[in-house]
Amino acid sequence: MPDRGGSGPSGPRFRAGTSTRRSRALLLTAAVLAVLAVLFVVFAGFWTDWLWYKSLHYSSVFTTRLWTKVGLFAVFGLLMALAVGLNVWLAHRLRPPLSAMSVEQQSLDRYRMGIAPFRRWLLLGVSAVIGLIAGASASGQWRTWLLWVNATPFGTTDPQFHKDVSFYTFDLPWYRFLLNFGFSAVIVSLLAAVLVHYLYGGLRLQGPGRKVSTAAQGHLAVLLGVFVALKAVAYWLDRYGLALKSSSIRNTDSWAGLRYVDANAYLPAKNILFIVAIICALLFFITPLRRTWSLPLTGFGLMVLSALLIGGLYPTIVQQFQVKPNEATKEAPYIKKNIDATRAAYGIADAKSEQYTAASEADKSVLDKDAGTLKNIRVLDPNIVSPTFTQREQQRGYYSFSSPLDIDRYGTGDDVQDTVIGVRELNLAGVPSRNWVNDHFKYTHGYAAVTAKGNTVTPDGDPAFTESGLPPKGQFANDTQWRIYYGEKTTEYSVVGGTNKELDYYDSDAGKEVTYTYDGSGGVSLDNPLTRAAYAVKFSEPQILYSGAITSGSKIMYDRTPKERVEAVAPWLSIDGDPYPVVVDGKVKWVVDGYTTSNGYPYSSHTTLGDVTTDSLTASGGREVLAQANQVNYIRNSVKATVDAFTGEVTLYQWDDQDPVLKTWMKSFPDTVKPKSAIDSSLMQHLRYPQDLFKVQRDMLTRYHVTDPAAFYASSDVWKVPTDPTSDTHADQPPYYLTVRMPGESTAFSLTTSFVPTSRPNLAAFMAVNANPGPDYGRMSILTMPEKSGGRTIPGPQQVQAKFNSDPRIANDINILKRGDSTLEYGNLLTLPVGNGLLYVEPVYVRGKGINYPQLKKVLAVFGGSDNVAYANTLKEALQQVLGVEAGPEQEGGGGGTTTTPPSTGSGGGTAPTVPAGSDVQKALDDAQKAFEAGQEALKSGDWATYGQEQKKLQDALNAAVQAEKPAATPSAAPSATPTGKP
Repeated sequence: MPDRGGSGPSGPRFRAGTSTRRSRALLLTAAVLAVLAVLFVVFAGFWTDWLWYKSLHYSSVFTTRLWTKVGLFAVFGLLMALAVGLNVWLAHRLRPPLSAMSVEQQSLDRYRMGIAPFRRWLLLGVSAVIGLIAGASASGQWRTWLLWVNATPFGTTDPQFHKDVSFYTFDLPWYRFLLNFGFSAVIVSLLAAVLVHYLYGGLRLQGPGRKVSTAAQGHLAVLLGVFVALKAVAYWLDRYGLALKSSSIRNTDSWAGLRYVDANAYLPAKNILFIVAIICALLFFITPLRRTWSLPLTGFGLMVLSALLIGGLYPTIVQQFQVKPNEATKEAPYIKKNIDATRAAYGIADAKSEQYTAASEADKSVLDKDAGTLKNIRVLDPNIVSPTFTQREQQRGYYSFSSPLDIDRYGTGDDVQDTVIGVRELNLAGVPSRNWVNDHFKYTHGYAAVTAKGNTVTPDGDPAFTESGLPPKGQFANDTQWRIYYGEKTTEYSVVGGTNKELDYYDSDAGKEVTYTYDGSGGVSLDNPLTRAAYAVKFSEPQILYSGAITSGSKIMYDRTPKERVEAVAPWLSIDGDPYPVVVDGKVKWVVDGYTTSNGYPYSSHTTLGDVTTDSLTASGGREVLAQANQVNYIRNSVKATVDAFTGEVTLYQWDDQDPVLKTWMKSFPDTVKPKSAIDSSLMQHLRYPQDLFKVQRDMLTRYHVTDPAAFYASSDVWKVPTDPTSDTHADQPPYYLTVRMPGESTAFSLTTSFVPTSRPNLAAFMAVNANPGPDYGRMSILTMPEKSGGRTIPGPQQVQAKFNSDPRIANDINILKRGDSTLEYGNLLTLPVGNGLLYVEPVYVRGKGINYPQLKKVLAVFGGSDNVAYANTLKEALQQVLGVEAGPEQEGGGGGTTTTPPSTGSGGGTAPTVPAGSDVQKALDDAQKAFEAGQEALKSGDWATYGQEQKKLQDALNAAVQAEKPAATPSAAPSATPTGKP
């Protein structure tokens, strides 16, 4: 009898069955939960993106892009799936009867039997997978589709085919995509059909008789005919592609468009090959009727042979025997087309060029006209003084300033002056106690902007601040909204609002923290539990879901840098690498320049944006480059965008109302870009010509300043951007914003650069573009230097820097500073056209031992190729020495320094002896050196009393040297050793 206690056979079987069912249930539950988790992650990404766009009132950008991608995915995925599925089904339908089984077919029989039960599902599965792949690829063409369907004419035709430029820019890319999709569909269908025909006996590799059945032959012939027909279309489109082709001329890849050989050999060859391909396709299409491969294969062979002879050998013969013996003459008309198209596509066609015979001595009758230039020479280098702003105005470790700082203009009327501006942004690395609440709830924003005059410093060499402190005081209104929730360094998410108390700043006078609860319109509401769960997934932070710190009214802020916000709401723009802050109408706003670009402007030469926008600042990590690998041959600064630093609101303004590319995108995304007339006048005065566009244009002008085809072909006047002599990166000198007066024009805020010949260091040209909004905005003026100006070449930046470094007075001072463990930093070397010549000015900064930031101590200057080098405490003194007139800013502090002796010759006036090696002078200098070194040692140990005594000894020793030296120059103070610099 069975064991009723459960120990018999039935007991264990029952438990095993129960365990198995439970395991299956657990596995099924786990699988369902895993699928739900994956779906929720996908949903979280979609939902948070939608909420983000909705919070900025750009939900139409999100939906337009989404539905365009979905539409392309569905249409082209379905087309590919149908094409492949239909051909697989047809190949199976056309299978021959298997009455005569060969060994080959017997070995395939088991495969046929294995898939027979699943044939329908296999067909659907394979078609679906291929369709998904094709659809995903097609969805990436959403830009191409929107440009094609909303195309706007340029109103300009190419010189060869006389088609509007929009055909190449908007239409041709879409036609090429369709052609490539067609090729892909035919090739995949052909491979699938061959496989099915082979599997079911329509194709045989072994055995007697026909290797291809009549049905399989007809099916494959039609597919091959379609392929050849598509090749005919490719030949036809290739004709237009010649207008976009890059070519080399004299080993230089700077020429685009048709050459002589293209117009007279390749173009006729493409026409012939188009006709041959059409005939060949027809031969394939009639194969099912004739039931022979001979004609189509013969036609295909002739097409291949024609491609080799007509499309390859013939152009080579034309190039070798017609063009090469007289290349300059043959190519001249085509070079001219390239020059005209390139200058138009890059916006440099109206650049005005004139020869400038730079004088070696300043024309004092002209200097009065240049008073505006001389008064606004910028000695405060924004690329160097960020540490100075930090040391003086950081206030607390959780604030920081971007490096480099930015240049703007503030003031009204004649009081407008170039201003260095920085924003006191949040720096979480400086938060004293790092935890989740502090990082995301308390320390949420920076506070206030700091500004300083560009043309002057304090007597200690520090910036002359015009807005500073916490709470801020200075030139701006007291009710300015200073909270910086969105900025260049603000990369972490923050939770604001609700009952959250956020830190504004620490009030040192009151000895307490000033807090604030966000009440602006920025951020996404977290009131919905589902939204909180989605953000918990997005940021991989479960505390967002259940934290009690998040209350009713709380919002989350993320994607907070100006660049990424503009890129998100205008994904069709390339964004300038240097957003800059402005204080306007009681708000801090970031201004972001946006560019529309194209790679389809006929005859225009191509450039890689990331390469040509690299300079010494981007190479050192100070700024981002524009579109690292994006190759274009057309660019416009079509959009000016602003990002509110308090709310994060993004506003796009149509800056170039003639740009067809922008008009096309505005039709694609209606109501996202405001007209230029909507720009407020107070904001308008702070807009400027963008640096990245200027760098692209100056790179093109190194060759395309030449408009004569013969000279262009000879490459006899090619320029290059000089290497920055003040940087060890060996990269290009960056352009500089300066207030200058070009000859024959009025003084204007401009973006400037210089050029040197490709193989020599002397100056070849100086260029300025009017950067001030107004009727002259964007006007380019180029001053070209003759080979010999006044009997001598004009030195380039590297030569000027070498002149500064080799001057014995300057070298001696540098050696003294280095022995004192101080560090010199050369500021921007500025080139300025004044007094019918060229003035070079360079500030010199000193970082004393134990000091964290540079202070301006000296100003170097030289006029033209003169040996009259000024090394003075102030800009005014330097200009007096090299120009011989009172010039420069009305008020300016002295940086201090060692004794400066005027040069022996030049327009500085007079003759002054150098410091002799007499015993009295030498003893005084030795005493000065000892006092300086002793003062530095006292500074290290914090002995301020001894430091003060040594400073007095230093001053006494220098005074003694001056007395012994008379009648030499008036001395200046020694380099300050105030504890303000970095070792």
